[in-house]
Amino acid sequence: MVALVAERDAGALDALYDRYGAPMFALARRILSDDTLAATLVKDVFLALWASAGRFDATRGTVGTYLLASTQHRAAEAVRERMDRRAPDRDAAGFEVDPRTYLEPDLRQPADRDLDRAQRAARIRAALDDLPESQRHLLGLAYFGGYTQREVAALVGEPLPAVQTGMAAAMRGLRDAIMRRERARPRNSTSR
Repeated sequence: MVALVAERDAGALDALYDRYGAPMFALARRILSDDTLAATLVKDVFLALWASAGRFDATRGTVGTYLLASTQHRAAEAVRERMDRRAPDRDAAGFEVDPRTYLEPDLRQPADRDLDRAQRAARIRAALDDLPESQRHLLGLAYFGGYTQREVAALVGEPLPAVQTGMAAAMRGLRDAIMRRERARPRNSTSR
């Protein structure tokens, strides 16, 4: 398929879009939290493929993996740029990403459209409050800031193994906090 795209076969590009466009959009939307930005990013990934399909190396992976990795990389870059614009005078060590802010309700959506998702987000926000600030900060940088663990280590000035250990502890702590809250919830509650 990519060889056909390299020969400027628009039908091949359309076929790739039909197959991978939706998962790429879903990934970009999850990272960017914006439909318009996600759609533009997916278009840009396909334009980049169109421009450089002749350089695609199938020995390094499938076209699907390439497209999704490109989407993730570009979306993470967009998040970094957006964060940098929000706090241009802060140095990397003071860079804050609070994961709770990314779990706020989307006021653009009708209130009844995704009640279950909103309730889950509220439970996760509450569970995040149970974590130490340092662990919340690591999760925010990695999962909502789009940084890799290696980049997080550089941002917080810690060795990579310490960040990996801290992230694992944060995820366990988050899981445990959610489970504690679930067990403490009244059984006759209508919320999930």
